[in-house]
Amino acid sequence: MSDYDVTALAGELRRNLRGEVHGDPGSRALYATDASNYRVVPDLVLLPRTCADLETALAVCRAAGAPVALRGAGTSMAGNAIGGVVIDTSRHLDAILDIDPVAQTAVVEPGVVLTDLMAAARPHGLTFGADPSSASRATLGGMIANNACGAHSVAWGTTADNLRALEVVAGTGERLSLPARDGGAPANSDLERRMAALGEQHELLLQRRFGTFGRQISGYALQHLLPGRVDLPRLLCGSEGTLATTLQATVGLVRLPQARVLLALGFPNSTAAADCVPVVLPHNPLTMESINATLVDRLPDDVRRAAVAAGLPKGSVWLLVEMGGEDSADALASASAVADAVKDAGLGATASVVTEPAAQAVLWRCRRDGTGLATRRADGAEAWAGWEDAAVPPARLGDYLRGLDDLLGRYGLSGASYGHFGDGCMHMRIDFDLLTEPGVSVYRSFVEEATDLVTTLGGSVSGEHGDGRARSELVRRMYGPECYELFEQVKTAWDPTGHLNPHVIVDPLPVDQALRHRGTAQLVQVDTMFSYPGDAGSFAQAQRRCVGVGKCRQSSGGVMCPSFQVTREEKHSTRGRAHLLWEMLEGDVVKGGWRSEEVRDALDLCLSCKGCLGDCPVNVDMATYKAEFTHHHYAGRPWARPRSHWSMGWLPAMARLASLQPRLTNAITGSRLASLLKRAGGIAPERSIPSFAPVPLRRQLRTMPQPSEPTRGRVVLWPDTFTSFLSPDAGVAAARVLAAAGFEPVLPQGAVCCGLTWVSTGQLGIARKVLRRSLRVLAPELARGTPIVGLEPSCTAMLRHDAADLLGSDPLARQARSSTMTLAELLADRAPDWEPPQVGGDALVQVHCHQHAVMGFDADKALMEAAGVRVQVPDSGCCGLAGNFGFEQGHYELSQAVGERVILPAVRAAASSTAVVADGFSCRTQIEQGTTRNAAHLAELLAAGLDEEPPAAQPRNR
Repeated sequence: MSDYDVTALAGELRRNLRGEVHGDPGSRALYATDASNYRVVPDLVLLPRTCADLETALAVCRAAGAPVALRGAGTSMAGNAIGGVVIDTSRHLDAILDIDPVAQTAVVEPGVVLTDLMAAARPHGLTFGADPSSASRATLGGMIANNACGAHSVAWGTTADNLRALEVVAGTGERLSLPARDGGAPANSDLERRMAALGEQHELLLQRRFGTFGRQISGYALQHLLPGRVDLPRLLCGSEGTLATTLQATVGLVRLPQARVLLALGFPNSTAAADCVPVVLPHNPLTMESINATLVDRLPDDVRRAAVAAGLPKGSVWLLVEMGGEDSADALASASAVADAVKDAGLGATASVVTEPAAQAVLWRCRRDGTGLATRRADGAEAWAGWEDAAVPPARLGDYLRGLDDLLGRYGLSGASYGHFGDGCMHMRIDFDLLTEPGVSVYRSFVEEATDLVTTLGGSVSGEHGDGRARSELVRRMYGPECYELFEQVKTAWDPTGHLNPHVIVDPLPVDQALRHRGTAQLVQVDTMFSYPGDAGSFAQAQRRCVGVGKCRQSSGGVMCPSFQVTREEKHSTRGRAHLLWEMLEGDVVKGGWRSEEVRDALDLCLSCKGCLGDCPVNVDMATYKAEFTHHHYAGRPWARPRSHWSMGWLPAMARLASLQPRLTNAITGSRLASLLKRAGGIAPERSIPSFAPVPLRRQLRTMPQPSEPTRGRVVLWPDTFTSFLSPDAGVAAARVLAAAGFEPVLPQGAVCCGLTWVSTGQLGIARKVLRRSLRVLAPELARGTPIVGLEPSCTAMLRHDAADLLGSDPLARQARSSTMTLAELLADRAPDWEPPQVGGDALVQVHCHQHAVMGFDADKALMEAAGVRVQVPDSGCCGLAGNFGFEQGHYELSQAVGERVILPAVRAAASSTAVVADGFSCRTQIEQGTTRNAAHLAELLAAGLDEEPPAAQPRNR
């Protein structure tokens, strides 16, 4: 490739494109990596608005001699979508143009996310057959580029098998309409004629070396050039954007089975599971997916328990075998037949048949999260891609795994594996040392030997994710010089100047060049306020948690990442923010360290919801990273802080002051002065300032009647700021419920605060002082082993998770972590025989994000169901207010957009007889200010059923 004038190119693109052209450091840093081990900073980032825009961008870049890399969700694990001018099709080119239920086809633009296509096809009883675990963010353009496969490829094939036609722009600049062709259909273009001639010339070689099994993904799919079977769409599928660019695709859809049953098979080891493959395949399974104990053990406790409850049998390796049928009985009979066949094979298998969709979903989550979970060993050591995508013919899978185990042993390496056993494809993250020269040398030697192993078994170095930078150098080693020369001829015909995704498949760079973690950042040691115990105390290692799999980019469902779900901008995803923090440490593009404005701006719309801590497979904790960054960003510059940091960061102190004259305070905040107060405090003018309670919690509890003799011991009711001064009814209700259950609820003997508001505004020095003082107040109760019950989920999560990390080795913080629980958890653990009042009815529940991430909701749901309440939990994620976030000036619009995604419409649609429950004060406030309904705390819901009971206990101020 020739050098080119980036500035001139950017100007030309801006003059000719309707879409966005970014050359700023922040945008370039965001797109410097994908989900692979590689980092190449792009010169420009383009977001075309239309297909015509995309064509124009390609033409302008081609004329300038600029290399181009097309990108969908950026989840490539092989480094397929980095370098040069990166063109992101996921932002705007996402239209589903047509679905034809009769022909069973769909016409899509390249940026369409797979789950969106599946949702559109589902009402017709159809789906897209290739369904990778990244379906919630994978785009069809990226799937075509990599020939994505997925769990159901054993039944429905790869993306290529489901591709009907393509509209593309070749590297020559020629726009082509390419239908899949039958038999001897005439060629319509010079390129098609050249490809047909190439197939005729090398027919015997193509028959012998290509299309030998379904997961032969490496190189170009030259079997589609055989005489009489020339199929250019399928040739381009898997070419990784090196030959042409997809403008539009027609894909085939498959009919969903009427019923599906999941058979979970447990095995003592991977080789036994692999040897089972030939036993199961004759039964025509829909899936045959593997997971192992290494991954299952890393799942969140609640998910792991749910998996066992759902039917995960005993074993160290499991196969999830899905069987379809005309009805449930038919599918169940097929699953039973497979179970019998596996039992007769004598492989020591256990089996469980799972029929309930909810239980099946739990087990599928175990498999779906494998990509991220495998990036860390159980002891916290890092593991990487690099040899994670090889495939062999399914009958040789056992031989491959035995050979791979031997190779790993000789190199002293280990890895967590998962994969498509039914297709002979194994995914694996291995604990390579990619940070030092000796480690990188070992990595290189290992992948070369592993290539030889796969080749001797008739396999492919890539079975799904493509060659990219990780495997392109190995392609010649796998295929030999004669086949490789054909690849070069194909590349030259389609892309004579070599500007489309250069150095991928042909003309490769070394596999150990441009490794993302070999730069400056790995050597940077920064002093931090949080201790990062899960990352060896290293902020840099914490940022390496994000490997880029992009689960945070899902467009719907789950808690993370609420800002991305609204804006759909990469910098507002958890991944984007983590990448920018890493680039801040790298320092060559994003400069200024903690003073970086690019990082500050990306973090500004982070709601600190902690959804990523629970939903991200590797538990990225962006709320903590944001607090850390914000602390350092404004260190020594208090005047530079947003005004909201003072008004809302110091809310506990202000609330305590306001409680001395609450009526006067409310009169002022409800008067014409409110607009001035909000402007001075950096509060969004659209927001109403919540009223302070006329009587705070501590004073209300003093007037309550004395309790009867408690039978279950003392419980400390944590008087957080929100419950104490803004919503004390929830605290009073909790005291009544605790007393009714036989506890003696008490309050701490002095003023306490967890420091949450100072943490969320990055005032960590103050937060430490406040938290230490509060824990000293609590020390006598902690010494007695008294349980601490939190009512505000964010404050409970602070004591349960963040406090120990913020205070480091403080023993009181560790004691508080183990002693703190929710009201429902306490009742389940310490009063399992207590029968709650029969409240009955329906309840729409908004689960607080921090509760979702740290404590979980299982105990609350069980408690409500025991109270006769029918619980509905919408998949709403964050309410959008998120503590101080939604009150801050400049955040109101996004805050409301997040709320309007699910929870606010759900509340408006709920029947008047349905209770609305939200434990978080922020959630209740968002619902109150965004609908005509008020939400209640769980304690209030239960206390309503105690009205006929004897008076509740009086917590003592000791």
